[in-house]
Order: sequence, then C-alpha cells, then structure tokens
Amino acid sequence: MPVRVFYCKLLEEANRGSFPAEMVNKIFSNISSINAFHSKFLLPELEKRMQEWETTPRIGDILQKLAPFLKMYGEYVKGFDNAMELVKNMTERIPQFKSTIEEIQKQKICGSLTLQHHMLEPVQRIPRYEMLLKDYLRKLPPGSPDWNDAKKSLEIISTAASHSNSAIRKMENLKKLLEIYEMLGEEEDIVNPSNELIKEGQILKLAARNTSAQERYLFLFNNMLLYCVPRFSLVGSKFTVRTRVGIDGMKIVETHNEEYPHTFQVSGKERTLELQASSEQDKEEWIKALQETIDAFHQRHETFRNAIAKDNDIHSEVSTAELGKRAPRWIRDNEVTMCMKCKEPFNALTRRRHHCRACGHVVCWKCSDYKAQLEYDGGKLSKVCKDCYQIISGFTDSEEKKRKGILEIESAEVSGNSVVCSFLQYMEKSKPWQKAWCVIPKQDPLVLYMYGAPQDVRAQATIPLLGYIVDDMLRSADLPHSFKLTQSKSVHSFAADSEELKQKWLKIILLAVTGETQDGPSKHPATLDDHPEPKRKSEC
Repeated sequence: MPVRVFYCKLLEEANRGSFPAEMVNKIFSNISSINAFHSKFLLPELEKRMQEWETTPRIGDILQKLAPFLKMYGEYVKGFDNAMELVKNMTERIPQFKSTIEEIQKQKICGSLTLQHHMLEPVQRIPRYEMLLKDYLRKLPPGSPDWNDAKKSLEIISTAASHSNSAIRKMENLKKLLEIYEMLGEEEDIVNPSNELIKEGQILKLAARNTSAQERYLFLFNNMLLYCVPRFSLVGSKFTVRTRVGIDGMKIVETHNEEYPHTFQVSGKERTLELQASSEQDKEEWIKALQETIDAFHQRHETFRNAIAKDNDIHSEVSTAELGKRAPRWIRDNEVTMCMKCKEPFNALTRRRHHCRACGHVVCWKCSDYKAQLEYDGGKLSKVCKDCYQIISGFTDSEEKKRKGILEIESAEVSGNSVVCSFLQYMEKSKPWQKAWCVIPKQDPLVLYMYGAPQDVRAQATIPLLGYIVDDMLRSADLPHSFKLTQSKSVHSFAADSEELKQKWLKIILLAVTGETQDGPSKHPATLDDHPEPKRKSEC
C-alpha cells in the first residue's frame, strides 16, 4: 500500500526532529488499523476460501462477518478534509516535509503520483467493494446459498460507501472552488465546504438602455450566482465579480427579443439581469439549472423548518402541542456539561446554565435570550429557548439545522441501549485526570463514546477500539482499578471506582479490540494475542 510507504518514511523523518510526529499521525489517522484489518483478517479469510472454493463456493458469509469492521474507514473519511489541509500547510511551511514527500513520490511503488492521490485510495476502497459485490450478486445463479449473505453484506457496505463517495465529491468540489477562487483574483470568499458549483459558462448581457450585448461569465452555486466580467490575463482565464445574486428570492423568466434571440431574465433581490445564451439549447440548459437550484434551495429550507418542530417532538418531555400550557420537568444542572441547544460547554464565568421554562432543557444565555407568554404561568412572559420561542410564538427563520455527526449522538440515546456504561476517570497522555460518562452502545459495539455527563447532547470524544492494546497493570496506588488503551501514538488511561466495574469494562473492551462482541464467539482468524506489540517511534 503506497500510502503506508509515505507514512513510514515521514514518521522516520519526524523522529529525526524535522517536524512533529504528531502531525504525521494526524495526517494518516488510523491507516495502520485499516492495513492490519486487511492483512490479518480480510485477506487471509478470502485466500483460504479460494483454496476451498470447490467445496465451499461462497464469499458472502465472510464479507457479512467482516463488513462491520469497514466502519474503520469512517474514522479515516471523517478526518480526511483536515488531513488534506494539514498536508497543504506543512508542504508550504516546512521545507524538509516537502522534500521528503517529493523524494518518496519518485519511488517506483508510488507510480510518480502525489501523496494526496494516495491518501484518497482508502476513501475509494469501499465504493470499489460495493461495485464488486453488486457485480458478484448479478452473476450468482438463481437459488445460490450465498445470495442472502452477499445481499446483507452489500447493504452494510453500501452504507459505508455513501460516506466515502461523499468525501470524494467534497474533495473534487473543494479543488474546483480553489480554482475558481484563483480565477477571481483570490478576492471572493467562496472556498467553503457548503458551497457547491452547479454550472459555469460564458453568456451575453443585454444593456438596459440600448440592448447592446456585452460578454460576461456566470458561476452558479447552490446558494448564489456570481455575475462576472472577463479581465485581461496572460495565464489562464481571469474574472472580476460584478454582482453576487443570492438564490433566496431569485426568479427566472424566459424573455423574447426579435433582435436578440435565446434570452432570459434572472431577477434577484440584489439585481435583475437580462441575459442572452449562445443557442436555444444553451438557454434551456441555463434556465433548467437555475430553476432546479432555486427549487432545491427552497426544499432544503422547508426541510430545516420542519426539522425544528420534529426535533422538539422527539426530545421534549412536554409535547409540542403542550409547550407553554403545561409545566415541564427541569433537567438538573449536574446532568449536563454543555448547552442542550448550541452544544457549547458551560463555565462559571461566560457561559452559565439557564433553564427554558417551556421545555425544561438546560441552555446557555445566548440560547435562552427569548421570552414568551406561558399559559401554565398565567400568561406571564418567561425565559424560553429559541426552539420553544419559535413554536409558541409561531415565528420561524431559515437558519440551517446541522445534521448530527458521530459526536452529536445524545448520551441518553446510547446509554439506554448500551453494552456497558458508567462513570470512569479518564486521562489522555499526560493531561490531568477527569471524570467522564463512558458508553459502548449496542448499535456500535466497537466504539467507546465519552460524555461529560449522562444527559449531554454531544459526545466529547470517541475511541474506535479495534486494534488497541489493553494494559491493566497497576500503575498508581491512588487509582488501583485502572487500565490503559494504546495504539501507535494514542494513549488513553481509565480508572473505575471498583475492581468489579473495571473487570466489567475489560470484558467488553478485550472483545472489541479484536473485533468481537458479546453476541457470540467470533470466527476471526486472530485473537488478542495475535496483535503486534505497540510500535516504537522509528518502527513501521
């Protein structure tokens, strides 16, 4: 695996003091675990099955058993954008990092391809598995005993592939945004993951007074239209933005001009433009792209408005219909460590706890800076959170509601359906010990979630357990019931309140680090004893 070559060589150079080894590990994330999974689990199983193919012509059972491990790719994909940005910054600022990469790229195994290209390979791996499995299913004879297992494997892999495909599209889109950013003289703030290029191209603009045609260039994004003027350049196309027209409130009208055919009008809050396409087909394509972008914009915002009401239905003990009419149960201050709306952590000075009088949630001052008349309190104006204010008053806005990421799964949601959960003392590397609410959920039994308190709406951190080394040797008389998880440079220390609780956690974790769960004995070709010793700094 070429990306493994980059990782080893860069780590060797980092250990010489040329740049921090921590940066190398951030770039390559859990690539070592992914490599170990393939070399120690997936490949041996498939090779063994190929040898037994005459008597056991099936692979679906192997893939179904190992498919859940492909969640490891989710951790890699999650940090992919930050890793690419880190490579860019280190290449620009650290000459030794740049020269090391250039030297590695010359090696035959790398095929003269860039580090960024090879970093994308793990992201592309899951979609390839999906394509191969679909092809395998198409070619299976009717009534094959492997059909059901292969079908279930495809369902699991397809879920993982959707995340990888998303990362690939995001990278390609970001690369295109950077190109446009340079074409616009690096003056327009468009390089943002939320911006997506829909269409671009030359167009003529009809003057308002004399209908003379002027050459212009359009960049259509999912949230705006950039109306640009070409400017002279010896190298490549360059443009100056004349107007930025927002999609919100935009209307498209097909116009008819005998002297100037193929015309249409773009009317926005900022400006109205009468444009002329190069042909009738070009005109239809622009009108279609603009109208679809407008429709998608409005549909997204309608979804977000509905999500606000739906979110309150799910998470509030007082139903939406009863908000303000019935007194809620207040969430206790010590049950949360962060605002239950914006998820910002509380502190004693600048972000203190407040209660919404309508739903009972604990929120910060920013999220409780609203007042509404509550029927259960005699119509008195009382402090409420933003969500309750919108429902009680009937006011809504178009602010986007962020989708839940892996850290934004609520503690109560996973604690109520967990393999194990409890308070543990936690220390990362040499940082001070702190109390954390730790959960291993049944739906994700190979990941440890850590919260500040049992009712927090966002996890502080997660640890994918597969591949970690477990050490339960006594290290401190003050914390006799402690154990440690290590993997490469990652070191996580935990301490339980009793030996019984410690052994309960170890029983689950010792299974998880080898990819097994309590549901039944694993058929993996390796056990905990098969895991390699933690690597030294100079080893790879």
